[in-house]
Amino acid sequence: MTETADVIIIGTGVIGTATAFEIAKTGKSVLMIDRNAQVGHGSTAGSCAIIRMHYSTFDGTAFAWEGYHYWRDWADYLGVSGEPLAEFREVGCLVMKTDANGQLVKHMENSAALNCPFEEWDNARIMDRLPIYNLDGYAPAKRLDDPAFGTTNGRKMNGAVFWPHAGYVNDPALSSQNLAAAAAKHGARTKMNATVTEILTEGGKTKGVALADGTEVHAPVVVNVAGPGSSIINAMAGVTDEMTISTRPLRQEVVHVPSPPGFNFEDQGTIVSDSDIALYCRPEHGNHILIGSEDPECDPHHWTDDDQNYDRNFTDQWTTQAQRYAQRVPSLGIPSNMRGVVDLYDASTDWIPIYDKSSLPGFYMACGTSGNQYKNAPIAGKLMAALVDYCEGGVDHDTDPMSFELPYIGRTITAGFYSRKRAINDESSFSVLG
Repeated sequence: MTETADVIIIGTGVIGTATAFEIAKTGKSVLMIDRNAQVGHGSTAGSCAIIRMHYSTFDGTAFAWEGYHYWRDWADYLGVSGEPLAEFREVGCLVMKTDANGQLVKHMENSAALNCPFEEWDNARIMDRLPIYNLDGYAPAKRLDDPAFGTTNGRKMNGAVFWPHAGYVNDPALSSQNLAAAAAKHGARTKMNATVTEILTEGGKTKGVALADGTEVHAPVVVNVAGPGSSIINAMAGVTDEMTISTRPLRQEVVHVPSPPGFNFEDQGTIVSDSDIALYCRPEHGNHILIGSEDPECDPHHWTDDDQNYDRNFTDQWTTQAQRYAQRVPSLGIPSNMRGVVDLYDASTDWIPIYDKSSLPGFYMACGTSGNQYKNAPIAGKLMAALVDYCEGGVDHDTDPMSFELPYIGRTITAGFYSRKRAINDESSFSVLG
């Protein structure tokens, strides 16, 4: 059996569906393909779905500040009505000043240059917002088996920076479904329970994909947005040899714990990024706190080669993250029953994504996005749609990188920042922070 389309999108996570939506709006016929049974039920479903603006690079900050506006105006962006929509909760993001993040000097410079609002808070202001907090310093972050775990370093925290427009999306899988529904209104189709087994080529160009059930889908353009499976798809296409930036699945654990007695973190809390204890947190439904690792040296990285068969059980990493956070919140109750998420990131070499063409004409990549790109899905979709038009129009993006306008904030960036062939960006945090 053979089907046809103008563009195939591999993956129906939030960036895949955003890309499908943006390309479908240009009038092309789009087919989204995913091995899962439901849209958004890959790694997007396990995303912490944090919308923040602080990045260590100027381009990363600009992209994230632009991305915020689409979540703020979610219904208008989608152009849909009468359907359940994912909700953006604008609770702000508090980032502790530490030596590890350079006291946030560069982050504030980036935000100021982009007119992205932020506020400097002293310790008293932090305690006003989060009276459950203890502001002793503990850096460097440690694991439970370290004899010095829980011992302060004798210093107090040095204040923080608050980005008031940050927040989180309450249902990341639903956000993908919203985007897929919006794309469908422009003619995009989905094919679920469909596993790609081959990238088809003809005459040295992309011809489409072959599926496990024997179906072939022919299209001159294929966009790999397969999340933790992206490296496998790239290998199928034979495009990895010339890439200086690669992607790989990374196993992560996220902790859910109840708010401490007398404080409703869901209603009164905020997102907090705290490199002193190497954790981030945000409010979670049911008056819980979601806690994730900021990838310090003491936390092992569990890379996998198989994005389907990996250990989905909690390990001592869950307890380490919960106990590290209890240093900051001494009244935290840590339950005996572990709750949270075990899932995979699609992480790149420098934790900055690849939004690019490839060495195979017609084959494109939106990869290495997990951990810090959920927030950028709408603008990443716009970039990918523009990049397909740019390259299919005959321009060599490698030698003449596309300039891309960020319409909300009125800035133009060079899309070559996200090139697969870039030098490793030494301004990156080399962590989930991007």
